[in-house]
Amino acid sequence: MKEDKKNFFSSVAILVGMCIGAGVLGIPYVAMKSGFFLTLGYLVFLGLIILLVNLYLGEISLRTKGIHQIVGYAGKYLGKRGKKILQGVMVFEVYSAILAYLIGTGESFNFLFFENNYIIYLGLGVGVFMSFLIWKGIKGLKKFERIGVSVILVLLFLIFLFFGKEISFNNFGGFSFEYIFLPFGVILFALLAFQSIPQVRIVLRNKEKMMKKVIITATLISILFYALFVFVIVGFKGNETPEVATLALGGIFIWLGIFTMLTSYLALGNALMENLMFDQGMKKNKAWFLSSIVPIFIFLIVKFFNIFSFVEVLAIGGLISGVVMSVMILIIAKKAKKMGDRKPEYSIPINWFVVGIISLIFVFGMIWEFL
Repeated sequence: MKEDKKNFFSSVAILVGMCIGAGVLGIPYVAMKSGFFLTLGYLVFLGLIILLVNLYLGEISLRTKGIHQIVGYAGKYLGKRGKKILQGVMVFEVYSAILAYLIGTGESFNFLFFENNYIIYLGLGVGVFMSFLIWKGIKGLKKFERIGVSVILVLLFLIFLFFGKEISFNNFGGFSFEYIFLPFGVILFALLAFQSIPQVRIVLRNKEKMMKKVIITATLISILFYALFVFVIVGFKGNETPEVATLALGGIFIWLGIFTMLTSYLALGNALMENLMFDQGMKKNKAWFLSSIVPIFIFLIVKFFNIFSFVEVLAIGGLISGVVMSVMILIIAKKAKKMGDRKPEYSIPINWFVVGIISLIFVFGMIWEFL
């Protein structure tokens, strides 16, 4: 029983750790621009859709024998072309997200400890440290995510403790028709954590009956966390809420941002390494180099030539890959119902109407983000 609880918490921590990332920096700003209650509505609506897609992906993993990442499921159920498309999208997503996290953590540490600009060196240091954790594989992921998510929840409690009295309910009444669609893309990206679900499947080996409960629990925790965080930030700062929340609200907020980015960083890097090992047949050394060292070189190039900002990297990389992966997961889920080679511990009904509606919502979000 004790081992079951430990595995359950580790699994929830992995999924929450990947989900709670860059969104913590951007959602308060769009809530201030468009309206708190409108943003809360988007958070609940998109959160429930993402929960459904997460459950579909969990069922796919349970219907498939062997260890795979999402790319492996695409190869099995969509063929070589589907596998190649999803492989490219996954690499693009992971590199984009890691690049954003290196920029974000570098800026955060620089803001905390230095007056001069040492962002490149600090980002490089973070990258080297995280590459060591990625090398540790699933054991390092389980341990670090448990610690990281625990710290995130403690920091959120401290934020309520320190700033709860400063919240003004007058800051929640605004609404802007001009920005009515603004929260869509930011919230959609913030809730994506597909890469962690196959890792949860590995942690729950021989305890797959907990998969559904883990996915529901972790997704709802993430939605609640974002809602509470936006409540505190918008209630405290109102119209002064900055675009990158943590850098402008003091040390405790900055540490919260750092931990959310590091937990997501580790989960994504580990997911890519396992994909290259299990689904592409690479040796660990090469898979580790491509998943943890190459992004560091990309970061150095981007910062040296000042090509992209933190938000630009997230908007370009995260949303495109998230939409494509979401649509493909729905199609894979439909195929796996007939082609799966294992009886799953749970089953969620799906048809082409559901696939079409959810796909249209995601595609609309991607188009609107670019507009």
